[in-house]
Amino acid sequence: MIYAIILACIVVVWLAALTFLRKIWFFRDPHREPERSETGMIVAPADGRVVYIRKIEEGGLYCEKLGERIPLPEIAGCETDGVQGWAIGIYMSPLDVHFNYCPYPGTVDSIFRKSAKVNYPMLDLWEYIRVVWLRRMVDMFARKYHLENERNTIFLDGGGTRMAVVLIADKFVAKIQCFVEEGQPLAYSQKLGFISRGSQVDLLVFSNNIEFEVDINQQVYGGKTVIARMDTGSPVPAGAIPSSGEGPERNNM
Repeated sequence: MIYAIILACIVVVWLAALTFLRKIWFFRDPHREPERSETGMIVAPADGRVVYIRKIEEGGLYCEKLGERIPLPEIAGCETDGVQGWAIGIYMSPLDVHFNYCPYPGTVDSIFRKSAKVNYPMLDLWEYIRVVWLRRMVDMFARKYHLENERNTIFLDGGGTRMAVVLIADKFVAKIQCFVEEGQPLAYSQKLGFISRGSQVDLLVFSNNIEFEVDINQQVYGGKTVIARMDTGSPVPAGAIPSSGEGPERNNM
């Protein structure tokens, strides 16, 4: 009898923890603003661990495993006029905040959504344990999900420097939420969207004049961690750093 009671208690605690994780923890919304103010700084567009930093050359990113260059449209999910620059990928585990943030002040140039019949899992069970619980990163560049899963791509015009924030859904994500619209001016740390469960956010910066301040497998915090700096030759636009991390009213794509 005592063992049945203990087992029942374990099940109840496990279900309560799972409910808390899926219904409350996933949707927490902490205040975010850049950790410091410097000319040309770029902040992380999402919470998570850096899974890759790669140079964009000739309109693509070279994949050593495949021995070929991955065309940029396969990652962005749409055509892009960027042919050179840098790309950084951030994996958002279920333990991370799942809001996404503006990395650099500017204007939303365009928004593209690529749907998928099936979203492939980003990690298998062992990789999930290794990444989420052991905090050890695996090579996630150019996997099937990276090129085929549903995604929203938000192009930003940062006063002469173009960027693209690519929100990529994991297997169990029903829909990517987008909070911004074309032509909308954005400030640092303003909310761009939301992806539930595990997912990935790629930031494409169409400029070679960048110095990264983070490394592979480093934990970053969206809207807060400075991940890179650009030599812009001009000050950060007035009003670029908001008094709060609040974004516009949320809309589903």
